[in-house]
Amino acid sequence: MPTPASSPAPLIPGFATPEGTRRYVSRIGSKAAPGHFREQNGLQTSSIGIGTYLGEADTPTDRGYTDSVVVAAENGVNLIDTAINYRFQRSERSVGAALRKLLAAGFSRDELILCTKAGFLTTDGEMPSDPLPYFTSEYVETGIFRADEVAAGCHCLAPGFLENQIERSLKNLGVECIDVLYLHNPETQLGEVSRELFNDRIRAAFQFLELATAAGKIRMYGLATWNAFRQEESAQDHLSLAEMVELARDVAGDAHHFRFVQLPFNLAMHEALTRPSQKVNGRQVSMVQAAQPLGITLVTSAPLLQGKLSGGLPPFVAEALGLANDRERALQFARSAPGITTILVGMSQPKHVLENLALTAVEPAERDQFLKLFEAGR
Repeated sequence: MPTPASSPAPLIPGFATPEGTRRYVSRIGSKAAPGHFREQNGLQTSSIGIGTYLGEADTPTDRGYTDSVVVAAENGVNLIDTAINYRFQRSERSVGAALRKLLAAGFSRDELILCTKAGFLTTDGEMPSDPLPYFTSEYVETGIFRADEVAAGCHCLAPGFLENQIERSLKNLGVECIDVLYLHNPETQLGEVSRELFNDRIRAAFQFLELATAAGKIRMYGLATWNAFRQEESAQDHLSLAEMVELARDVAGDAHHFRFVQLPFNLAMHEALTRPSQKVNGRQVSMVQAAQPLGITLVTSAPLLQGKLSGGLPPFVAEALGLANDRERALQFARSAPGITTILVGMSQPKHVLENLALTAVEPAERDQFLKLFEAGR
């Protein structure tokens, strides 16, 4: 007789909680210096999170990410970031495998903050030579989205698509609830649609995400961006944080669950701190100044700019920050910036996790140290 197919493992219940994340901080104990954990949205959140973006769509990379997430959680990282399109859904599955290992080792779901993203079209497991038949049969013919709801040939914010992607992400991650669901690079749409249509699509997406929150599929949502919040106001793909928050308020009042923004921030791309691209209460301010009064938690990406900032930094950076090497200095700069809660570091090898997390035993740079960087760089 043929062996019956094994049924999929049940989804892991729960979500990150204040009690659980406090337990996690106690678990880490003296491994983490003061300032490594920051409280946002009632949760104790590590100043360094693990990202899962780069790498080949193959089994060794799958295993590398799984092992890296486990090692990261064991050594002071409780925020895990991924996206359904990263490595064609494989990164989410690697995170799911890591979560199961962590729970088997005694960790609890409520200690860990799981974040993923939806918006970009993706295939499953690998990229076929011609993906169009896959997208047509999987999404258009099933009525999940219409062809005219896709922008730039790769991006969709239609509620039916978001619902489909969240369900897939839950299965990939093996959980009943995602802590933070980001709309992924929504500014991609602005190269093709009017600002009015874009705002309508964001409003409809927020309406769906509020329903997903009420249904217990997600806890909070946000916007994960590349250009949108760094650009000058005149740029085509600029977004106003105040306008985005107002759209959420239009949908759900002050009890809305739009609570996160992700954007790049590093020694070469410091616009979130230095460019007054946002208007709040009639004042031109930077993103870090805009976020706090609007109730938004900032998470930043690319602290090493894909390795470009791991060496060759100007001497004044070492003079201001100290530390052992330029990689640590670049990470320390990003995690020490005022108004930023967590920096995301892509890590697919456990040895790199341990190297980078040596910094968790160091307090973030003091204000005077941080200001020296800008004084010396003038």
